[in-house]
Amino acid sequence: MDVRNVPTPVKRVVHLGSRSYGRITAPARMIPSFLICGGQRCGTTSLYRALAAHPVVLKAVLHKGVHYFDTSYRHGMSWYRGHFPLQRSGDKIKQRYGVPAQTFESSPYYMYHPQAAARIAQDLPGAKLVVLVRDPVERAYSQHAHEVARGFEQERDFGNALALERARLHRQEERLAQDPAYYSFGHQHHAYRARGEYARYLSVMAQHVGRERIHVVESERFFADPEPVYDEVLEFLGLPTDLAKPPFERHNARPRPADMDPGIRRELTAHYAPHDEALAMWLGQPPAWRTA
Repeated sequence: MDVRNVPTPVKRVVHLGSRSYGRITAPARMIPSFLICGGQRCGTTSLYRALAAHPVVLKAVLHKGVHYFDTSYRHGMSWYRGHFPLQRSGDKIKQRYGVPAQTFESSPYYMYHPQAAARIAQDLPGAKLVVLVRDPVERAYSQHAHEVARGFEQERDFGNALALERARLHRQEERLAQDPAYYSFGHQHHAYRARGEYARYLSVMAQHVGRERIHVVESERFFADPEPVYDEVLEFLGLPTDLAKPPFERHNARPRPADMDPGIRRELTAHYAPHDEALAMWLGQPPAWRTA
């Protein structure tokens, strides 16, 4: 049966039953050894698919993104573990390949939610974090088109959406940091300019989990020459690099919107200059979009 043809209400019932079973069996389930934490619209789905195809990697059972450490933390760790494979599935992989199996998920909002990094450090103290970055100007434009297409953004003009961002995000990060129960739709869906300030988010993550546990991937490099970039990720995660390589495909891409207004492009490029310079310290070289 093709699950894409299953009615949405039926899917919800199936997922609810699966989560209930997962919570009951949580002690017998694996916990993630790594997470893809972002950034949004930077190729996270493509890297997720490539890693999920690795022979000793098991993905989350229901969704690629569980969103536990950002919007669902109230459910508790048993709820979270219920999303992952049973340990016996990992044991079978270890028996076959001679190396421990790993499981993971991909929730791009983890990079940006003010409480996510501290929660990850507390609940997954050994987990490694993979972060993708992309030309922040193109990323912002892509996110806006994505939010419009999903019905999460009513302002269809990118320039107007940028102009609204400051008001929409006013004190939202502060409230999220102070109140574990607070949720901000605007912070999750309308932070177009802010999301591309990668270095400041990476700095916060490093304060909590340690810089050595964070690996940054430029999506431009990954899409241009995926195999060596993929091998670098595997080495960081301690996964074998000599097993079959997956087909590298681009997923979750949307048709390119009309060309960006040149004035907006110039303004955003100038805005991101110091942020890109700070990111270069993470990459060991200037970002690809600054040298193209």
